[in-house]
Amino acid sequence: MIANTPAAPYYAVIFTSLRTEGENGYNAMSEEMAALAKQQEGYLGIESARNELGITVSYWRSLEDIKNWKANTQHLFAQRQGREKWYEQYKVRICKVERDYEF
Repeated sequence: MIANTPAAPYYAVIFTSLRTEGENGYNAMSEEMAALAKQQEGYLGIESARNELGITVSYWRSLEDIKNWKANTQHLFAQRQGREKWYEQYKVRICKVERDYEF
């Protein structure tokens, strides 16, 4: 589903990843983090797709909101688990969306 974001400007966090083999609790944690993110101040939406390469884009009102999400204790635990069990490699990019349009 395509996130219903407000008029620009807002911010996008692009999380690109390569997974390790096996599920190993990943799906449950992924669902938990998506639900937790929705409760955070400044959260605007999320889009995610996975094949060999996974790409998740979350949208936020401000850089401060992104900083607070990154520092959330449950999210910190998930990040640690990701490095230890679920991800072979990942990269995070934070961007300011200055313009968007849709069809």
